[in-house]
Amino acid sequence: MSYDLNNRTAVVTGAASGIGAEIARVLARSGARVALLARRAERLTELAEKIGAEGGQALAVPADITGDLAPAVEAVHAAFGRVDLVVNNAGVMLANPITAGRDDEWGRMLDTNLKGLLNVIKAFTDDLVAAGRDGAADLVNISSVGAHLTFPTYAVYTATKAAVTHLSANLRTELGPLGVRVTNVEPGLVHSELADHMDNPEVSASLDAWREQVPPLDPADVGDVVAFATSRPKQVNLRQIMVLPTAQV
Repeated sequence: MSYDLNNRTAVVTGAASGIGAEIARVLARSGARVALLARRAERLTELAEKIGAEGGQALAVPADITGDLAPAVEAVHAAFGRVDLVVNNAGVMLANPITAGRDDEWGRMLDTNLKGLLNVIKAFTDDLVAAGRDGAADLVNISSVGAHLTFPTYAVYTATKAAVTHLSANLRTELGPLGVRVTNVEPGLVHSELADHMDNPEVSASLDAWREQVPPLDPADVGDVVAFATSRPKQVNLRQIMVLPTAQV
């Protein structure tokens, strides 16, 4: 599906695959100019070409959200001007028992899921506030249903997502009065590459078995939710959206 996002300029992080790529595609189909941020330049270029072939506008911006984003911001501004829609989608999901003491994994998740998200917010807050004075402005953070539930071996991952959910609620108290809508999206089980980075065979097997029992969402389903929320009239803020497969309880 597509919505009315004509004349909007969006930034989507983690756009090289999965949920981020599908969010970018539906935003572009809806008329938005979309800057694609992720580390894998080749994947971004391929996606930008696909979006262009569909009649959309997309810019590949290779960047690590945990580092200096000034060059990325400059590239987006040079190509598209001021940003009025930011989707913080980039994330890492790693799972091991807490007794394994995998502080290497903890560091990666904290850096990407929380610090990286904050870096992106910092980089584009001025744009969003300026846009909010003139029209619609949106900050969308992709959290997880895990922010509210407990899953053995996923303690640190779900803790980072709980932080994103709570952060989003607090950001709305600051940015809402400035005209910026803050939307927190919490997907359940989704087909994505998130699980591909896990190195615990037992955890991976358990996740595979769960997917057999509960058919996951397609990443495009989450993209549709994001486009719907950000295409509402300016005075309407869908502040928190939990999107699950019908069979997930």
